[in-house]
Amino acid sequence: MILTYIDAGVLIAAARGTNPIAMKALNILDDPNREFASSIFVKLEVLPKSIFHKKKFEAEFYEIFFNSVKSWANSIDSIVRGGYQEACKSGLAALDALHVASAISVGAIELITTEKPDKPINKVSSIKVISIWFKT
Repeated sequence: MILTYIDAGVLIAAARGTNPIAMKALNILDDPNREFASSIFVKLEVLPKSIFHKKKFEAEFYEIFFNSVKSWANSIDSIVRGGYQEACKSGLAALDALHVASAISVGAIELITTEKPDKPINKVSSIKVISIWFKT
C-alpha cells in the first residue's frame, strides 16, 4: 500500500468536477493500492465552506474521505515548525508548507496536488510531489 497525502485541491476537484482533472482525482481516491493521510489543515480547507453553503453532497463526500483516512498528522507544533522550514527552503505558501510537513510527519510516500507545475510545491525534495494539474 502507498500512503498518500491528498491536498485540498484534489478533494475539491473530485467532489465538484466532471472534467478530466476531476476524473484523475477520483481515480486516485479509488485506487485500491493506496491508503490516505490527511490533516486538520485539509479538513479546514474543504469542509467549513461546504457546510456553511449547505452543499450537502460535497460535505458528505469529504466526510467519507476523512473517515477513510488511515494516518492523521496530529503533531501540530512539530508540523508548524517543519512547515516553516519547508517554506523557507522551498518558497512555499503557508498552507502548502503545512501540507508538506503534515505528509512527512506521518511517513507518506507521496503528496498529490492540483497545483500547477511551476508552483514551488512541485519543487519540494523532502517528499515525492505529484501534480494532477493540466491545462483544460
